[in-house]
Amino acid sequence: MASRSFEARRQDQRFLVNKSSQLEAVAASANRDGRTGSAAEVLRIFTWLGLTCFGGPIAHLGYFRAEFVERRRWLSERAYADLVGLCQFLPGPASSKLGFSLGLLRAGYLGGLAAWVGFTLPSAALLVLFAYGANTFAGTAAGSALFHSLKLVAVAIVAQAVWSMARALCPDRQRATIAVAAAVLVLAVPRSLSQITAIAFGAMLGLRYCRQTGESVPEPLHFPVSRRAGIASLVAFAVLLVMSFSHVRDPLVALFNAFYRSGALVFGGGHVVLPLLSEAVVEPGWLDKETFLAGYGAAQAVPGPLFSVAAYIGALARPAGGLGTAAIALIAIFLPGILLHVAALPFWSQLRSATPVQAAMRGINAAVVGVLAAALYQPVWTTAVLTKLDFAIALTSFVLLAVWKAPALLVVLFTVVAGTALELAVGSGLPLFGP
Repeated sequence: MASRSFEARRQDQRFLVNKSSQLEAVAASANRDGRTGSAAEVLRIFTWLGLTCFGGPIAHLGYFRAEFVERRRWLSERAYADLVGLCQFLPGPASSKLGFSLGLLRAGYLGGLAAWVGFTLPSAALLVLFAYGANTFAGTAAGSALFHSLKLVAVAIVAQAVWSMARALCPDRQRATIAVAAAVLVLAVPRSLSQITAIAFGAMLGLRYCRQTGESVPEPLHFPVSRRAGIASLVAFAVLLVMSFSHVRDPLVALFNAFYRSGALVFGGGHVVLPLLSEAVVEPGWLDKETFLAGYGAAQAVPGPLFSVAAYIGALARPAGGLGTAAIALIAIFLPGILLHVAALPFWSQLRSATPVQAAMRGINAAVVGVLAAALYQPVWTTAVLTKLDFAIALTSFVLLAVWKAPALLVVLFTVVAGTALELAVGSGLPLFGP
């Protein structure tokens, strides 16, 4: 009798958990299907992110997660990780494609466009200003201290994202092992293709070892993209890619082709596009190497996507630089990744509910955690945490985010003010934290 009562209570518990999951999924779906969102709302949110997201593409994933998973609850942790996996797997800038996807979910095609415009234009405008000589502040001690403090912000943001995602997406030994293996692979082979290889291996290991039956089906993500639109985007991507290899005399068409080709062939995000862009613009003589590297350095000091460096290059490209060529270069480098992403969405959103695909996605999500953990060390940690003082600031910022649940903006302000003030104090000779 007692045994039956205990079993009945367990069944009631499972029923309540399942019912709660279903209600949560329904509520999340209703919030994401575009009926409660607008392009204006998306533009406002992503413009703010475009002004405050420092630290490069990996840090952007942490900012987006804090904004849309924790604060606004536009989607769940698992759905967010699924999107990150898809964006990492396809060529192009991962954070920009992720932002486009979130805008698309919230407010349709106009929402996707608004997300891209809001996230990209602030950094593009700053880099065009830099191209025209507005770089006086960058060479000062205060400027160097400020830029270094922004790197420390990225350490805290990425560390908090890795910690939270690992707890949600690697709850068992199989997925924790996949995450560690992915991190080791990326660190041992520091090439852009190692990230893609790690995610691919994560999918295969997920198929073999992550076929759990007790987990709920992921909530549907209703992208307003039909299969016909997806196929049309794939055709447009392929046609433009083939045309980009053709030789043309018109300098504007040649510029578009060079940047489109670079955006289509880059895996691994903004840092990996450097050699492709160097080959595309330095070797033909459109820009000298010193000017090119100065722009790339400036792109890492401003918020928003690193691909915005295309606006800087376009503004200075010989023989016909200016605002028009900056706009052409900017659109051309982002266009292939967006087209290929739109081509994948209608098929991916349907496939991800199948049982084998769910198993593969569990492995992919675990591998994404490993890739982010590797990126936390290199380049985020190694370029930011150089002294004991840096570690103290980064650790404090992480605790504010992860334990005190402080708003990301407050943590950014704290880190920038504290890091800049303390670094200037050390530079003036104050013996803080010893040698």
